[in-house]
Order: sequence, then C-alpha cells, then structure tokens
Amino acid sequence: MPPLRLSYQTVEFGTIDIHLCTLRNIQEFHDPDGIAEKLGISSETWPIFGVLWPSSLVLAHHICDYEVEGKRILEIGCGMALSSLLLNKKCANITATDYHPETQLFLNRNSQLNGDRVIPYERTDWASHDDSLGKFDIIIGSDLLYEDVHIALLADFIESHSQPDCKVIIVDPGRGRKNKLTKRMLEFGFSSQHYKPEHTNYLEYPFKGHILEYSRTAAQPPSVDD
Repeated sequence: MPPLRLSYQTVEFGTIDIHLCTLRNIQEFHDPDGIAEKLGISSETWPIFGVLWPSSLVLAHHICDYEVEGKRILEIGCGMALSSLLLNKKCANITATDYHPETQLFLNRNSQLNGDRVIPYERTDWASHDDSLGKFDIIIGSDLLYEDVHIALLADFIESHSQPDCKVIIVDPGRGRKNKLTKRMLEFGFSSQHYKPEHTNYLEYPFKGHILEYSRTAAQPPSVDD
C-alpha cells in the first residue's frame, strides 16, 4: 500500500494563522492493519476525516470571536479539527473527539505544527457510554448528520455531555436533517435558532447550509426560531 500523500495549508483568521497538514484529497486511503475496517469505516469513507470541508471553515470563522473564557468546550466529530486548533491557539479549554482511528495522529501533528499544546482528545462512538469526557459548557461540530440514525445518537451524546447551562453550535451544510435534530434537542430543554452565516467570502462556492445554535439555561422554556 503506497504511503499517504499529504497537503499543507494555512487558514487565516485576522492576525491568527492556523497551519494544517491534511490528506491531499479524498482519494487517499491507508488501513494496512484493518483497524478502520473493524470499526465499520469503509475504504470509501476512510478519507472523509482528513480534508478540510466548507462546514469546518464556517464553524471556525463563526467561533473565532466567540466568548469562551472560563468555558469548557467540546468539538464533536472534529476531523481535521480546525476549530479546535483555532481555540487552542487562543488558549481556550478545548477537547476534541472523533471516531476515526487516525484523527488523533493528525491532531497532535497539527497542534505541534502551530507551536501549541497538544489538544486533549478522546476517540469515541456517539453510541458509547464508556467515555471519560464529562460535561461541557459549549459543544461544537460541523457536518455531522450524514444519516437519519445519526440524529438520535448525536442528540443523546450532546445531552449526556452538556452542562445544565450549555450552548451548542453545529454547522450543517444542508443535508435535510436539521429540523429533526432540533426536535430532539427541544425535548432536552434547548432553545433553537437556525441562521445563515453572514460572510462566507473565504469559501470557493456559496454556502447552502445553516448554523444551528442551541442554548439551554436552568428553568428556561424551550423555543424554536427557524
């Protein structure tokens, strides 16, 4: 099996530069010991974690100036973890998670590439109840809803790791499942807003998706604004 071909790029956020080592493209594949295959990750889906997607850019630009001081933050399904790397650069308390067995290798490499601390990471399945992550004040993620089965799994995972006062920010590219996720989140006492990102001139093509923002505070009645 030939070695992975990699790509290096820099993403700018004002005066902050985030350097990334990613897969060269989504044709790359490397699973000589069948680790990913045993986890149910096929050769076709294997490379998805390893490139930078538009939703990831939208999420990172959205949270760039977010108030995160004193907050414990979790990125779900981080992939190349651009938002985690950006928050890490800003000395935020960020933890990253993903299911892919190669994610941590790239996360550690990119943390070091940016001259920052290695980001705390845990490989976990949304259906698992055995992780050691704990509770968070802010939970973020991008392009997470690939299949209907993911809706309940994601919502339950978020609920099990969210503080009573919690904000959740998910960037969805428009896969048609945001309203189903919102219904589930309302059941957990979250309020909801769906809106388009204001400025996406950093993207090659117009962004068709939404930013899904869920928030919950003690004794707050749920509401939805779509």
